[in-house]
Amino acid sequence: MKNWIKSGAPWIWLSGATVSISLIMVVGLIGLIAVRGLSMYWPGDIHQMDVKNAQGNTEIIAGEIFDSEQVSKERLNDAGIVIETDQHIITRYLVKTGNRDVAGPDFRWVIENNIVAETFPEDIVVFERLEWGNLYGVIESIKEKAEYVVAPGATSAALWLAFNERLARATQLQEEITAIEKTEIGSINYDMERLRLKQRKLELANAFDAAARQNLENEKALLDSQYKSHQNNLANLYREIKRDSVQVKIANGTVVEVPVGHVVRAFKPNAMSIPQKMFFYVKSIWLFMTDDPREANTEGGIYPAIFGTVMMVLIMSVIVTPFGIMAAVYLREYAKQGVVTRTIRIAVNNLAGVPSIVYGVFGLGFFVYFLGGNIDQLFYPESLPAPTFGTPGIMWASLTLALLTVPVVIVATEEGLSRVPISIRQGSLALGATKWETLWKTVLPMASPAMMTGLILAVARAAGEVAPLMLVGVVKLAPSLPLDGDFPYLHLDRKFMHLGFHIFDVGFQSPNVEAARPLVYSTAFLLVCVIIVLNLAAIAIRNRLREKYKGLDH
Repeated sequence: MKNWIKSGAPWIWLSGATVSISLIMVVGLIGLIAVRGLSMYWPGDIHQMDVKNAQGNTEIIAGEIFDSEQVSKERLNDAGIVIETDQHIITRYLVKTGNRDVAGPDFRWVIENNIVAETFPEDIVVFERLEWGNLYGVIESIKEKAEYVVAPGATSAALWLAFNERLARATQLQEEITAIEKTEIGSINYDMERLRLKQRKLELANAFDAAARQNLENEKALLDSQYKSHQNNLANLYREIKRDSVQVKIANGTVVEVPVGHVVRAFKPNAMSIPQKMFFYVKSIWLFMTDDPREANTEGGIYPAIFGTVMMVLIMSVIVTPFGIMAAVYLREYAKQGVVTRTIRIAVNNLAGVPSIVYGVFGLGFFVYFLGGNIDQLFYPESLPAPTFGTPGIMWASLTLALLTVPVVIVATEEGLSRVPISIRQGSLALGATKWETLWKTVLPMASPAMMTGLILAVARAAGEVAPLMLVGVVKLAPSLPLDGDFPYLHLDRKFMHLGFHIFDVGFQSPNVEAARPLVYSTAFLLVCVIIVLNLAAIAIRNRLREKYKGLDH
């Protein structure tokens, strides 16, 4: 036993076990987040249940079983719920009943012992709406301009076919409306604002003469003409999209009339086969990643948050990489090694441990108020008092995170430079190369894998940060993306959405907690996936550089 301990084998096994446990925990955590988040997109069966209420009467409810738990009879009795049973442990289900605009809360707990009967009607339809969440019910009739097209009493197949034809038409009209509002009218409003600023700039320079006034008025007249044309098209499209409506009978017998234009999509989960459900599941995940959010971020997709997160990380990487590398090169190759240099290294290492919110406060005070305010005074006086760069935006957020992660890049790059053999430098200098040529053509390429390691660590930390971003640019809902078709195309002054802040907002600020909970899991899983993809891309580049310069190490 002593010989075995002295051989070091126990420590090898202990290290292996520690690594294995860590991997299992990481994979388990990611798996838990994925299951809890992605399961919400599976079209679960709709249960129609006859439930005995507290008054002893029977009511009919319909919905998806969202969750279940085991509770004690005493706990229910303490809550005022009396159950006539000898069981000590009782199962209760959290049912998503939807119909929030009709029945109030769209989630309710149902105790298993109170379920009198349960069926799965195939004609129950789930309507995903632009507002008020899901609606569960059976189609009673279809109307066009308040006149019955398919009257009550028609077959379920005829009603479903007529509804889908009108839903496809309404979806196409909604896409045209969105394109006009966001693209065409959005560009016109942007151009109108540019003309206003141009006029203000000429006025400040005392150059707003009759010729300039006439040119601006001509441009405004052209934009006004285009705007009125788009407004007329929008008015026609809105009239068309309001043409059709569907009457839906919900579980309690109430008939609700829903404009077809308010329906995002509709499906019958109880009538779907497994392949159909799988196709629907994949499509739902795709829509989650490509759609805009709705209903205070608790419905719809998170595309703007994905876009903002990736763009911020890319801008941060472009900023932090050269600055971190230059600082590391100076400290390792040019600075005189002494007390001052050691003090700087200690300060850099300590910066890596400063809480991120401190960087956010610094970014707000220095980048936004001081630097941005002075930029507005010098280059954008026509916009004042409305700030251009003197307000939080994606550029200041990227700079703040670059400052947050630059110590990681400096330390990693210095480690890479220190591993380059001195003989390489001496050989290059002996062949007549200057110190700069040696550094640029020999030392830096060999240290590039370490630089990529620093960038990988920086990306991993920056992508998940939330606290500083709340001060320097991230918002709950961004009206437009930082990158679009309007000149100068990349708008570094705009605010943006971020996956990390989206998780915080939905998880802690949502008025509908139960509906938001799976969205928190799915967004968290997507954030992990984004970080993994960014890291894998950097790792692939690092490995390629390592293979390229591997032979120079010997």
